[in-house]
Amino acid sequence: MEAVKEYGADKFTKRILFQKGGSVAFVLNFMPGQALPPHKHPGTAVYILVLEGSGTITVDGVPSEVSKEDTICCEGDEQFSFQNTGSEPARLYVVLSKIPDERYVREV
Repeated sequence: MEAVKEYGADKFTKRILFQKGGSVAFVLNFMPGQALPPHKHPGTAVYILVLEGSGTITVDGVPSEVSKEDTICCEGDEQFSFQNTGSEPARLYVVLSKIPDERYVREV
């Protein structure tokens, strides 16, 4: 996991770990204050493990505070966002059980 521990000064980073069949696993890296905007993953389930740090995950308008080792599951039709509200970097391990389209398997 250290190999994909890369942070961007202006926005979060996404590093693909593996892709097989209709699934993909990746790590999202956030500096304090950085956020993943609200979005959906139609047709797939989203599984999230907080690797480091803390923040606020919002699913369908309901915010929840999360920190290291917390897990979250949401359906692809639910709107999801994350903001690193802590003072340290945050990292999320994410698995999409079915890739909606190729946009979701590109590194950013």
